[in-house]
Amino acid sequence: MRIRLAGPKDAELLASMGRESFVAAFAHLYSPEDLGSFLEAHKTPEAFAAHLAKPGYRTAIAEVDGAPAGYCIVAMPSEFAQHSEAANPLALSQLYTAPGRTGEGIGAALMDWALGQARVLGADAVQLSVWSGNTRAQRFYARYGFAKVADIDFWVGNQRDEEFLFELKL
Repeated sequence: MRIRLAGPKDAELLASMGRESFVAAFAHLYSPEDLGSFLEAHKTPEAFAAHLAKPGYRTAIAEVDGAPAGYCIVAMPSEFAQHSEAANPLALSQLYTAPGRTGEGIGAALMDWALGQARVLGADAVQLSVWSGNTRAQRFYARYGFAKVADIDFWVGNQRDEEFLFELKL
């Protein structure tokens, strides 16, 4: 497995992986209209190109045998900083593996990369949001020492999801 930093040419690849991963995991929760609205706002090449161009954002792509297998984004400062006592928190988002690839160590490799980035950037905490019903992801994050610090909202179209904000103090 290889973890590499994404660049501007990866926006289409990231959009495709983001759409496929989100739909595989969560499409059953939403109306077609809400899901479509969310995907058009957040999982397009243009949306990923904007992320890739933002100062403070870094995106990693995991590749297995040369094929994309997952990705994650880190951002500093964290958009959730108001929920923390940390002075310099980093946000970790969209830690996604390709559909059918969960359990292969891809998520762990991306998490290790993200935690390494947090340390390099001088973060004193890492924050992430996780859907309240995604107990498998919550157990994964707990293995790294993340704990719930707040209840937050996550909007998919017009549907509000209950999310948990998790934090790991570094």
